[in-house]
Amino acid sequence: MNITLNTLRAVASAIISSPYVFILIGFIIMFYRQNKKTVLMQKMIIGEKLNSPFELTISQIVLGLFAGILGSILLSYLGVAFDENTSIELIFLVSILLMFINPRLICFSYSGALLGFISVLLEIMRGMYGIEVEALKFLNIDVVALMTLIAVLHFVEAILVMVDGSKGAIPIFTKKENKIIGGFALKRYWAIPIAIVLIINSKMYSLDEVISLANWNTLLNVSTPISIIKNAAIMLMPFYGVIGYSNVTFTKTKKQKSVSSGIMIMLFSAFLFIFARLAVLNIFFKLFVVIFAPAAHEFMLYIQKYLEVKEEPKYVSDENGMMILEVAPNSPAFEMGIKSGDVLVEVNDRRIFKEDDILNIIRETSNYAWFKIKRAAGNLEEIRYKNPSNFKRLGVVFVPKHVPEESVVVKVNENKFSEVLEKMKNKHK
Repeated sequence: MNITLNTLRAVASAIISSPYVFILIGFIIMFYRQNKKTVLMQKMIIGEKLNSPFELTISQIVLGLFAGILGSILLSYLGVAFDENTSIELIFLVSILLMFINPRLICFSYSGALLGFISVLLEIMRGMYGIEVEALKFLNIDVVALMTLIAVLHFVEAILVMVDGSKGAIPIFTKKENKIIGGFALKRYWAIPIAIVLIINSKMYSLDEVISLANWNTLLNVSTPISIIKNAAIMLMPFYGVIGYSNVTFTKTKKQKSVSSGIMIMLFSAFLFIFARLAVLNIFFKLFVVIFAPAAHEFMLYIQKYLEVKEEPKYVSDENGMMILEVAPNSPAFEMGIKSGDVLVEVNDRRIFKEDDILNIIRETSNYAWFKIKRAAGNLEEIRYKNPSNFKRLGVVFVPKHVPEESVVVKVNENKFSEVLEKMKNKHK
């Protein structure tokens, strides 16, 4: 219980105390601005927003805080600790710097592997050649603790992706085998406060800040040598990290994609944790785990891309009707019970071949319109809607059978978010 209470106290300080509170405010502003762009793109494509920027931002911040608490408690009970002279905070700074090179490099597998690899090289130089580089002494990081930290961070990332990864998804289209297929682009970030245990040997901290090592009963032994921590105490130091998730799917619903991605991340976390604990044995396992982390993460991304190519597309219109990719909340289609994955077969007993057919039929209708829908499960349903002339748009995104002549094709994977947004704006001018 002492571990839990002290960990919660450290995380709480990251939320309410200076300067951490200003970092949190900075994340809130950054996420809100990003979410405003996401909502604008949703509105351009669907005609209505699926979520509000405030809603998207709140879920990122609140769930990030809960994930940080969970991760911090796990790290404390697992006995993950670092020497006070080690600059473990660099893992968070390096991940943010790597993000500017490529957004997917924000993953801690890359920043942790980079720092871990340098630490292993320094250990080899010190152990085999007796060379101690004083200027780089702050990079002598406990690799076992470092990679265990990354494994735990991926565990909480997996939970965040499964719970919140599908929010803010943007409908997208591509062409495969001469057919237009629909899908979703998913992109989310979370700010997580993490309390990291530091082993204190110096007298530069007050008694109120440190905890006796005898009162720190963990599930696993500390990987730091006993000779170093014999007369030491511990202190929980809060840091902020950013977890990012970005993916595209044409074969699953947005929720199915986030759940499957979360499961894969959790499996990666489990293997990384096992190899991290084996690294306590010798330098070979330390070198192996720092190479395994980014390599396995890249392999995980490759597997997801491979499955997207090999599996059958989920959202494709055919001779049976128009596939519905997305439905806006509080729209006429939403009120009728139409859902993503349904196929609109007929309107007023007339077959549908393109979206304009729907609008033309509705204009000719006086009081009622009846829609024949083929559900994702395969059953047919007929839905009646009163006063169809009162609305201009159904509030749905159909997967077109053909590319409209004056359409703007945007390659999502080759453009920055701002560039895609600008093209969408130009299209609607």
